[in-house]
Amino acid sequence: MKQGLSRRTALKNIVAGTAALGVSSSIPAMAGEGLQPAALKGNINHSVCRWCFSGMSVEELCIAAKEIGLIGIDLVGPADWPTLKKYGLLSTMCNGAEISIPEGWNKVENHARLVKQYSEMIPKVAEAGYRNLICFSGNRRGMDDETGFKNCVDGLKQVMPLAEKHGVVIVMELLNSKVNHKDYMCDRTWWGAELCKRLGSQNFKLLYDIYHMQIDEGDVIHNIRDFNQYIAHYHTAGVPGRHEIDESQELYYPAIMKAIIATGFKGYVAQEFIPAKPDKIASLREAIKICDV
Repeated sequence: MKQGLSRRTALKNIVAGTAALGVSSSIPAMAGEGLQPAALKGNINHSVCRWCFSGMSVEELCIAAKEIGLIGIDLVGPADWPTLKKYGLLSTMCNGAEISIPEGWNKVENHARLVKQYSEMIPKVAEAGYRNLICFSGNRRGMDDETGFKNCVDGLKQVMPLAEKHGVVIVMELLNSKVNHKDYMCDRTWWGAELCKRLGSQNFKLLYDIYHMQIDEGDVIHNIRDFNQYIAHYHTAGVPGRHEIDESQELYYPAIMKAIIATGFKGYVAQEFIPAKPDKIASLREAIKICDV
C-alpha cells in the first residue's frame, strides 16, 4: 500500500473492489468453523480497521483476524456483516451512515441528510447485534467552537433518542488537524468531551485515536485518564508515519494499554496502522502482541 494512502482513498477502493495487494502467506487457508483463535490475555478486546488492509478481501482479513485472536473488525458496513458473522467476529465500529470526514454534524445544511442516514442505520446496527456507529464533526471552514458545539448538538439530538432506544452508541472520532485531516473540528480531547457533556447522553461517546491525538495534543496517558468516561473506543498507529507500532516510532504502546485498562475500559482497541513491512499480517500479529498487556 502506498505510504500516502488515506482512509478516505482506501474506503473508496474497498467499495470499488480494488485488490492491489497480495495476500500474506501467513494467512491460513481454513474454513471459518475450523479456526482456533490464538490465546490472548483477555485484558484488551482487540480489533483491526478494515481500510488498512484494503488490498485483502473481507474474508481474507477475517481469517487472519480469527487466527490472531481478534474480537472483530472496525469500519465495516452492513454489506460485509454476514462475512464477519461467518467467522464469529463483530463489527466493532460500524460505518455507512456518515457523509464524509469533512462533511459532518457541525454544518446545519448536512443535518437533514445525516438524520435520515443515521435513522436508517441505527436499527440495522442493533438488529445485527452490534453497538458502535461512527460519526464525524466535519471541518471548521472558519467556524468558531461555540457555533460548532451548537450545530452538532442540534443535529445529533435528532437521532439520540433512537440510538438510546436501540442501545447504539454514536461515536465521534477525534482526528488530527495538523497532518491528515486539516481543518477538522473535533481535533482535541477536551472539545469532544465538551460535546459529550452538552449532549448529556450515555449513547454519545468518543473514539480516541491515539495516533491522531499524539500529533495534535500529546500527553496521551494523562488525557486518557482525565477523559476516559467519554471514550468508547480506541485506535492505534505509529507516530510519525502511521505505520507499525513497534520500536521504530515514538509511542510506547504497552504503557498506553496499561493506562487504558486501569480506567476500567471494556470496549475495543482497534489497530489502525498502515503496514509498511512486506508481511502485513505479521505486522498485525506483532501489534497485537505489543498491545496485549
